[in-house]
Amino acid sequence: MSVLREAASPLYEKVKVYVLAEIEKGAWVSNDRLPSENQLVQSLGVSRMTINRALRELTHEGVLVRVQGVGTFVAAPKPRSALLEIANIAAEISARGHAHRAKVLALDRFVPPADILASFQFAEPRVVQHSLVLHLEDERPVQLEERFVNPDLVPDYDRQDFTAMTTYDYLQGVTPLTELEHVISAVAADPVSADHLGIEPGEPCLLLHRRTWTGTTVATVNRLTYAGKRYSLGSRYSLETRP
Repeated sequence: MSVLREAASPLYEKVKVYVLAEIEKGAWVSNDRLPSENQLVQSLGVSRMTINRALRELTHEGVLVRVQGVGTFVAAPKPRSALLEIANIAAEISARGHAHRAKVLALDRFVPPADILASFQFAEPRVVQHSLVLHLEDERPVQLEERFVNPDLVPDYDRQDFTAMTTYDYLQGVTPLTELEHVISAVAADPVSADHLGIEPGEPCLLLHRRTWTGTTVATVNRLTYAGKRYSLGSRYSLETRP
């Protein structure tokens, strides 16, 4: 009998959620070898084809490394740049004396991909809130903001008008953020992002992965894409001098 609970998503997606959750909680760390496909078949109660597809997709996504004849390993993490502030882009744009406008491209609910579910640390696939908002500075697109929101903490998220207020302002008022995580990557613009940001596909972009917590519960998982030629990310800190 399968240890993976019943859900609407395909079995291979549930296997991916399981693997990502094990990595997230530290059961498997960087360079650890995963159990063999046969062992995973026995422990999870699914077919080898299902296991193979899940591991193959996670390898393609850079989560795992497969060495022919040796096994499958957890990939080493990419270097991270520290960025401590959680910024409101509307306030930043206003502070520069420019006009901000938000265009809501999507506001809905669905079961997200396995990597997003794992970031929420959910035990099984489930529906979350979702928004996709394009931020413009003097009518020039500068940021594509995608948020996945925990409905247990923010049940009415998809009923808001995010052209009248930012998602940042709403979330700050609804659920107190007690912890955050930032990971920055350099990426090439895919055709959809490029179209929204008004740039050519393949142009360099900055991708800010942001995860926030309320207490011990993950509140939001976010992907903020900036047109590289129009935006930069940075911080300035005051460092305490110790004797």
